[in-house]
Amino acid sequence: MLDTIILNLTSILPEVIVTATLCVVLLVHLFDRKNIQLMTMLTVAGLLAAFYVLSGTVGANSTAFSGMLSVDPFAHFFKIVIVLATIVVALMSRTSDEVNAERATIGEYYFLLLTMALGMMFMVGASNLLMMYLTLEMSSLSSYVASGFTRKAKDSSEASLKYLIYGAFSSGVMLYGISIVYGLTGTLDLNGINTVLQQGSSSPLALLVATIFILVGFGYKISAVPFHFWTPDVYEGAPTAVTAFLSVASKAAGFAMMMRAFKVMFIDPAATGLAEGSWALLSGIPLQHALMVLSVLTMTLGNLVALWQDNVKRMLAYSSIAQAGYMLLGLVVFGNDGFAAVMIYFAVYLFMNLGAFYAVMLVANTIKSEHVDHYKGLGKRAPLLAVALSVFLVSLTGLPPTAGFIGKWMIFLSLINAKMIGIAIVGVLNSVVSLYYYVRIIRNMFLREDQSGETAPLQFSIDQKMLLLFLLIPTLYFGLFFDQLVQFAQMSVQMFGMR
Repeated sequence: MLDTIILNLTSILPEVIVTATLCVVLLVHLFDRKNIQLMTMLTVAGLLAAFYVLSGTVGANSTAFSGMLSVDPFAHFFKIVIVLATIVVALMSRTSDEVNAERATIGEYYFLLLTMALGMMFMVGASNLLMMYLTLEMSSLSSYVASGFTRKAKDSSEASLKYLIYGAFSSGVMLYGISIVYGLTGTLDLNGINTVLQQGSSSPLALLVATIFILVGFGYKISAVPFHFWTPDVYEGAPTAVTAFLSVASKAAGFAMMMRAFKVMFIDPAATGLAEGSWALLSGIPLQHALMVLSVLTMTLGNLVALWQDNVKRMLAYSSIAQAGYMLLGLVVFGNDGFAAVMIYFAVYLFMNLGAFYAVMLVANTIKSEHVDHYKGLGKRAPLLAVALSVFLVSLTGLPPTAGFIGKWMIFLSLINAKMIGIAIVGVLNSVVSLYYYVRIIRNMFLREDQSGETAPLQFSIDQKMLLLFLLIPTLYFGLFFDQLVQFAQMSVQMFGMR
């Protein structure tokens, strides 16, 4: 028994390190409540240790805790994304005026951040519907509190309440869907569910209803239409660092969990006559068509509503919804190419989206505004920040030579290879629409003068500039040298399958 427990804990050593780190942070907070530097150092040190362990376990493929968790390259890839995102957000938080305004509870903030990260790390490896639900709730409950962390801001409390209400409803619907699946199959293990469904003895209507209910839970986590209503208000009201974290790490965990669930539960391993790397859905499950409609609605609504936004943070919130739509296109393919494309997109999305939110946070710290008109003249007052923000926005659009182009190109290429030309064209047209509201910010920074006549340069510290460059350089690098990233993603998908 003891040997089994030790083996299981060794399999999830990165998660154990994060757990130990959040415990240390909470204990230190009891004795020193306002030391932001110490809290940041402890958090980042623990996350770097977890990242070091992850870097040494590439290629591992096993299970832990009686098959409840998968420790495979697919989960490994997303854990790297989540840990890196958490490190960046922890460093962002150190200079955030919104976070620093709550110095007395700064230890609780980093505790919440680490708890969210821990829940997400478990989410990406969950191989049992009950484990999926528990890890989703672990991540969500801490997210609700973190969204309302700035208690003095009225919109922050409103954001937290809306997040809680939508989250409670969505998780309840998902849990009901899980109960239906258990009633149909007698098991919550993903592989066991697939085995029962292959026999064709389950009611097609009940299975369809259960799938839709489970999709509601996933859709809420990834901000897909029509489960997106919480996103704009929460992203605008939450501290910018928390918003950035939710837009990348939370979305990555949600996608990873959804991809694992649908691939393992609903793919027919006995299908023949398919092209290499393609998968066939079990008969009677119209999941591909449902995801197709969901992706088109998500990217279209996100981009169209973003056109009317004057608050840059809210604009990026709708942009994040649209980005989820692009990523859903990769799931529609139901093959190695599509899933690998989604993973590549997340790897580059980590840098460009966190970079955009970080630039917005630095501007808000300095000029105390997030309105797009107040970005006029920033090209002269803060040239490095303006250039970096422009690169991030161009990358989010998907233009070369940035990393965003590679991410979208891989998704569109997977659609073309799957002969889904029409939906690929819809994705391209949506990217063209997004260019308008991104360029609006760039135009204000470089081609418009500040009406107030303010010309004093904006001052940023060395460490703020270094973090900005840390996000900027990979956004440009992966736009030119992306072979290793593509190979890593493709290897992770090929080794991701049924036990």
